[in-house]
Amino acid sequence: MLPPTRHRRGARPALLASAAAVAGLLLAGLPATVSHAADQDSCRPDGLYRTPGVAVPYCSVYDEAGREKMGPDHQRRVIGYFTGRRTGKDGTPAYLASDIPWDKVTHINYAFAHVDAGNRISVGADGPSNAATGMTWPGVPGAEMDPSLPYKGHFNLLTKFKKQHPDVKTLISVGGWAETGGYFDADGTRVGSGGFYSMATNADGSVNQSGIDTFADSAVDFIRTYGFNGVDIDYEYPTTMKDAGNPLDRQISNGRRAGLVKGYAALMKTLREKLDRAGAADGRHYLLTVAAPSSGYLLRGMETFQVQKYLDYVDIMSYDLHGAWNEYVGPNASLFDDGKDAELAAAGVYSTSQYGGIGYLNTDWAYHYFRGSMPAGRINIGLPYYTRGFKNVTGGTDGLWGKAPSTDCPAGSGLTKCGDGATGIDNLWHDLDDNGREAPAGSNPMWHAKNLEKGIVGDYVTAYGFPADTQLTGTYARKYDSTLVAPWLWNAQKKVFLSTEDEQSVNTKADYVVDRGIGGAMIWELAGDYGWNAAKGQYEPGTTLTTALYEKFKTASPYGARRATTELPSEALDIAVDFGQFPLGDSNYPISPKLKITNNTEVTLPGGTEFQFDYGTSAPGNAKDQSGWGTTVIRSDHTGSNVGGLEGDYHRVSLKLPAWQSLAPGASVELDFVYYLPVSTPSNWTVTFGGKTYALTGDLARGTTPADPGTATPTPDPTQPPGGTCTAPEWSATTEYGGGSTVSHNSRTWKAKWWTKGEEPGTTGEWGVWQDLGAC
Repeated sequence: MLPPTRHRRGARPALLASAAAVAGLLLAGLPATVSHAADQDSCRPDGLYRTPGVAVPYCSVYDEAGREKMGPDHQRRVIGYFTGRRTGKDGTPAYLASDIPWDKVTHINYAFAHVDAGNRISVGADGPSNAATGMTWPGVPGAEMDPSLPYKGHFNLLTKFKKQHPDVKTLISVGGWAETGGYFDADGTRVGSGGFYSMATNADGSVNQSGIDTFADSAVDFIRTYGFNGVDIDYEYPTTMKDAGNPLDRQISNGRRAGLVKGYAALMKTLREKLDRAGAADGRHYLLTVAAPSSGYLLRGMETFQVQKYLDYVDIMSYDLHGAWNEYVGPNASLFDDGKDAELAAAGVYSTSQYGGIGYLNTDWAYHYFRGSMPAGRINIGLPYYTRGFKNVTGGTDGLWGKAPSTDCPAGSGLTKCGDGATGIDNLWHDLDDNGREAPAGSNPMWHAKNLEKGIVGDYVTAYGFPADTQLTGTYARKYDSTLVAPWLWNAQKKVFLSTEDEQSVNTKADYVVDRGIGGAMIWELAGDYGWNAAKGQYEPGTTLTTALYEKFKTASPYGARRATTELPSEALDIAVDFGQFPLGDSNYPISPKLKITNNTEVTLPGGTEFQFDYGTSAPGNAKDQSGWGTTVIRSDHTGSNVGGLEGDYHRVSLKLPAWQSLAPGASVELDFVYYLPVSTPSNWTVTFGGKTYALTGDLARGTTPADPGTATPTPDPTQPPGGTCTAPEWSATTEYGGGSTVSHNSRTWKAKWWTKGEEPGTTGEWGVWQDLGAC
């Protein structure tokens, strides 16, 4: 499955102004009220990383349950992306900050800033044509500049309206489809600088910490300069799947694939720590969020999405799940799987037993992927206010699950086979390919789709290049699948399929958010919402869908703030667990990392020590190890296919140190792990030995405290030999040892991972044949 082309049209706005020039404007209109430093951890969200040595003012943003404070009528988030490009200067409908339904939203993500050639955050060169910081809209009601600010443009208006709506937070979003690996210069020409790919990862795959530091420092300066509440990273995509992301970036991205995940993790850790230090100095907590992919294909190459602990929340791009990058006709953003997805069926997902019949191209699957490592309240599902569509569709039911193959693919797409994307009046928000031709995608704002549905040719079509006397061909009949929770328009005469959203689907998705304790919804993009203009007899940009979300959420119960669904021990031990050494994504099936456990305590873990953890039901409950640890799924919250949705959040796993093996202080052990669909970082760990069960400090769970090492001394196991005596035979350089053989050498016990002869224990390194089992 090929990745989608979202955010193709990049923003072309503004360069960072001097922080010194606007130091007095920091946090304009947003007073900071914080508790004493000693109380701040009581407000930290469950699972959120603590920056060492920093008294982060969590209580400026979160309450004592770790839930975000968003105003009395906002129990769940309504996050709207606001793009810089819809200025109206080209004659097409403008969408300005004055058009945002400020009383209905909780967060606004400005799209997009980019990474410039010097690895700094930028929105382009300043000046009157710069939409972010220099442009003005004389005579437009609501678009009057705030004269107290030293910058103009969208940023001026965002700050002006935020003063009137102080509960609304704004974030600067960096990247997007078009500007992940480059940026647009003042002439609108795309510069393939490398962007995130080269800023975070060197050509040899190593982490580019210098580039990361430069970017993170500039991001802190940027949000202080323009009064943003945080940073949203839209990196598409730090995955090891070959050719993922914008084809224009492949020359840079493909050579770095093996190091992209590590670079992404280093970037997010550095941003978190620098934002926390700035927040401590400024008396407020700065948000760090990401727009994350929802496709199981892309996530397979992102290991276990290790960055989740650094994020206040994740916005799932649970759209672009089907589109004209291939021939399979399906919904843009279905809520559930129906067991009939033609793309998944062709890939054998439903017929391969290890997958468990679980379809992974739907919102519910993506939510459960992230739920495996995060509380429900730190997750937001994505809603598209735009369409995707095909023409010349054959088969399926009213086009659904039919096919629309084509070999006339957009220039620069890197495709020789693709889908036959809808064009013309069915592709109003189209991009241009490398040859300046309309890229077929069936992309339209929902207000235009509503006019098509009603047989209306809006008066705006001339601004998009259509004659005023344009006539529609055929009828755009609205269809709806209640299992998928997906509406679409089907033009039987033209064989056109346009995947849409409307009140029915959005209300059902809002109920889903409320019922599962999810944090809220993210919208790409606000300018696609619709409203009816009775005077003109047509749909235009409006607030219908956003208002529906607001009405559903304003009286909802508080969102789910705890990750675990069963009670965890209050005492935690410093035992590190890490899933690593993943094969590159295209070679990573079944998914087969190594699980490394490191004992950072002062006591030896005896043979038989039991570890338990949860992993998300996005993968079937058939995980196992291949190292003799007896990995067993001891509880499954879901079994079978996911038609209509996954029933629960977790599979609970148990595994034990072999009876003959102990884990000394400072020692590590590895085992080979196997599972069959992507999961995010396994969580809710416990370790049991000596008759007592502990949590792990690395889980960052609220309410746990480090255990006193003295209380963690295990009860002696009579089956284990007393300490101080090496019971395994002494290693010999002339003896052949098979995998699993144990020897003693230099007062330590060693286990052979495979056949060996003549390799001295202690000299083969962490990944070599001999595994250190500790002192004897």
